[in-house]
Amino acid sequence: MLPNDLKSRSRALLMALAEGADPAGIYHPDAVVHAGHPWGDLTGIEAISALWASLRTALPDMERRDLIFVGGENRDDPRLDTPRAPHLVAAIGHLQGSFLGDLIDIPATFGVAHLRYSEAHWLDGDRFRESWLFLDLLDLKRQAGLWPLPPSLGTEGMWPGPATQDGLRADDAPWDGADALDTVFKMHAALLSFDGVSLESMPHAEYWTTHFMYYASSGIGMCRGLEGFRAHHQIPFLRAFPDRTATGHFIRISDGPYAVTGGVVTGTHSGEYLGMPATGKHIRIPVMDFYRLEGDRIAENWLPMDVPYVAHQMGHDLFARLRHYRGKPRRTL
Repeated sequence: MLPNDLKSRSRALLMALAEGADPAGIYHPDAVVHAGHPWGDLTGIEAISALWASLRTALPDMERRDLIFVGGENRDDPRLDTPRAPHLVAAIGHLQGSFLGDLIDIPATFGVAHLRYSEAHWLDGDRFRESWLFLDLLDLKRQAGLWPLPPSLGTEGMWPGPATQDGLRADDAPWDGADALDTVFKMHAALLSFDGVSLESMPHAEYWTTHFMYYASSGIGMCRGLEGFRAHHQIPFLRAFPDRTATGHFIRISDGPYAVTGGVVTGTHSGEYLGMPATGKHIRIPVMDFYRLEGDRIAENWLPMDVPYVAHQMGHDLFARLRHYRGKPRRTL
């Protein structure tokens, strides 16, 4: 059963965490935070506190600025047989503040920085039991003037919030429209019908508005409409991972005109991707999708992806490149 005040209580905890609250009051003692590369999965208060200590050192006056905050019952995914959070909240926004301390080899700029987050949280009682956290460290590198990849095919920059400015959904927000996830699942089914040869084997255009916006993680960038989506993201991705498949969603929620999914896509790295040549390796790609619908069509899609982890599996340490740029190259084989 969905708690009546799930979103308001969860958001209050996350605001307190950004303001400096002790993680012991935010997370259960045995909580897990899936923090992405290079942190990985963090278990227990000590590990979670260390993550937040590093963020506060980098942005000591940080403030949390949510663009989207939604929540709902977490629907089952028949592809997964692992224990599942019964309900989740999910958010996109920025930790805004003065970048005064280095963060994992990303040098402080001593100016304003915006660290983009995309996340999901399982509130169990009065604290979080499990969290999934995508921090766009590649975008922070861009802001620091140290870009470790070839230029992105899409447009880099700060993600805007929803065009309708209604992304912060209240606990009792009314809704009498269709279930947003129904459209998303139909679109996913169309994408998964790819025959390995033709874009037309994926009849998904009918699920998008004409000029939909697609905001992908740094390294991919933003694009607009079906032609932009195909040129800047879909074609490069399918050429790189022609056998890609989705392994299952840890999150499947809808909230009014919004829907959120997230999981891991896998595929064989068979072609160049983000400027990195094919390796033939089997790659895991952690990803989330936040959708805003207009009627029965998707008008905006935000796509956080753990690009540094993808690069790491391909043999490219994007943090080692930063150290090299800063006068700390490798001195041994």
